[in-house]
Amino acid sequence: MTTTTTTATSNSAASTAAAVNSSASQQIAGNFDEFLQILTTQLQNQDPLDPMDTNSFTQELVEFASVEQQIDTNTNMQTLISLQQASTDLAGLQLVGATVTVSGTSAALSNATNSPATWTLNSPSAATANVSITNSSGQTVFTGTTSLNAGTQTYTWNGQGTNGVTWPDGNYTLAISATGANGQAVTVSTQVQGVVSAVNTSANPPTLTVGGQTVPMSSIQSINSGGSSGVNSSVSSLNSSISSLTSTINSLSQLL
Repeated sequence: MTTTTTTATSNSAASTAAAVNSSASQQIAGNFDEFLQILTTQLQNQDPLDPMDTNSFTQELVEFASVEQQIDTNTNMQTLISLQQASTDLAGLQLVGATVTVSGTSAALSNATNSPATWTLNSPSAATANVSITNSSGQTVFTGTTSLNAGTQTYTWNGQGTNGVTWPDGNYTLAISATGANGQAVTVSTQVQGVVSAVNTSANPPTLTVGGQTVPMSSIQSINSGGSSGVNSSVSSLNSSISSLTSTINSLSQLL
């Protein structure tokens, strides 16, 4: 299993936010103390026959308390986000080494291991499809037609181009255009399978490196692993963490 590390720029962002909140809290506390000193002095030296209007300084007291409470709320939110991010990181790391099926159009070709590029196609009905395969530079290396049945099936390419030349190892992208028996367009979904070699939890949303290409975590369709129960549990935990983290960030955005 390939070992990897995840980047954690979110920790740096959380630390910066915490420092800003701490500075703001100290500033508001200093201003509040100064305000109370001035208020106390005014009360001690006011004219008993013409006392100060209580509404003005009461309103200022309320405003100070509201701002102080807002800073505390933001600090607690940042702490919660950090905890959720740590949970997401741990769950994501457990996906490394798992074989997953993800939504995508790029598949790896390996002539060295006699492994053709393989795609999983899902068609809602029987159809005739025109396929086009391009390399990482966008150059078309193969075109052809294939018959599709209703449901899920695989499409493989052994690396031999339209001109008979065998193309080198790498990632190749499949484009497919299908029509039904009556000439109507048929939408065909494409999936690929590969081993997760890295997880980047600093991306938003988190991403996986599968077969040398980067895909969003949300594109996972299924897990294919001998110890799938543990991995599936991790995915469930990860999805829950991402959902909770998103909800927390939305709540924080409304408070700021």
